[in-house]
Amino acid sequence: MKLPALALALMLGAAAPTLAQTGGTYHAPRNAFGQPDLEGTWTNATITPLERPAADKGLVMSPEEVAKLEAANAQLVADGNKPTDPKLKVTDLPYNCGRGFRGVDCGYNSGWVDPGTKVLKIGKEARTSIIVDPADGKMPAMTPEARQRIAARFQRNNFDGPESRGLGERCILSFGSSAGPPMLPLLYNNTYQIVQNKDEVAIEVEMVHDIRHIRLTSSHIPSDMKLWMGDSIGHWEGDTLVVETVGQNDITWIDESGIPHSNEMKVIERISRPDFGHLTIEHTIDDPKTFSKPWSFTTHPSLLKGELIEYICQENNKDVQHLVGK
Repeated sequence: MKLPALALALMLGAAAPTLAQTGGTYHAPRNAFGQPDLEGTWTNATITPLERPAADKGLVMSPEEVAKLEAANAQLVADGNKPTDPKLKVTDLPYNCGRGFRGVDCGYNSGWVDPGTKVLKIGKEARTSIIVDPADGKMPAMTPEARQRIAARFQRNNFDGPESRGLGERCILSFGSSAGPPMLPLLYNNTYQIVQNKDEVAIEVEMVHDIRHIRLTSSHIPSDMKLWMGDSIGHWEGDTLVVETVGQNDITWIDESGIPHSNEMKVIERISRPDFGHLTIEHTIDDPKTFSKPWSFTTHPSLLKGELIEYICQENNKDVQHLVGK
């Protein structure tokens, strides 16, 4: 998808310096405005989960563990691409309706999804979880207020009316927290296109064609205004873009499983380019109405070739009657 005049006004930065030219320390190329150039089309797809599985005791995975996990995922994809016998029940299949949603009554075969094929690596470290703090790789305990919000949400019948359906199904915003903040990987469409000018960094989100606007020369809007993706203000600290987002409404989720947040959540993102082909995005979530303490996670988007392909959401969905009944 092509962005409006913001993208047209941009000029390409200089070629990226090599490690040898910088004495072993990489510095992102500069654009026409003298800013570190974060532009490009990026994906944060990974098979590393947000929270650490119980079987993993530390943050870093061994090469043998990486090879085993990636091979198991490759087999899952291969199984999910096989023709499905409609006479089989879900329990008859060698896989279930977990994160892959693949199989009978699971929504998709593997060919329709793209959750990633590789373990998340930060530098040379292969990670067992996207979360880095707390040290156990789990979200902090939720407050009683947050648990009440979850209970109230799931007391509603999802088929009572369109308002009870997910935001993605209604073409309002991406599924889960793909649009962000925080920007977390999902089942598919984990691609982002970044463009910059002197006063703003814009991030176009592939899922449901959302655009995040990060203003560089402004202050936050009034606190009583709540937006779908919040109000993002950024500034440069050396080669790092530091983004503070507040003012996000409490209808969106933290991740695709339905973890809530309050409308007082603050998200800090530190976006840098440690080498030409990757970004590192360090996120800190501070929401005392939802979590007992702040928590942090890191993603490592990879540079893709080509442009972002437009995502078409069937707005004014005429088939919604089959979701909510007649």
